[in-house]
Amino acid sequence: MADLDHSSDESSVDSRAEDTSQDSKLDFSEDEEFLITRMFNLVGERWSLIAGRIPGRSAEEIEKYWNSRYSTSE
Repeated sequence: MADLDHSSDESSVDSRAEDTSQDSKLDFSEDEEFLITRMFNLVGERWSLIAGRIPGRSAEEIEKYWNSRYSTSE
């Protein structure tokens, strides 16, 4: 029984670690934020085009960042 309790603790720690790492990916520099905003105004929601201008960022990361920061739904 103690092993089962221990493994459930590990999985909760792992999931929290994943959440933290996903949140840290949303940390964009001021230059990246400026470029994303400027590119969005030029090309709209063409995330792969925007991501192509920012090394190390995927289209999914940029879309998630944009939606979390500029989402109009309330």
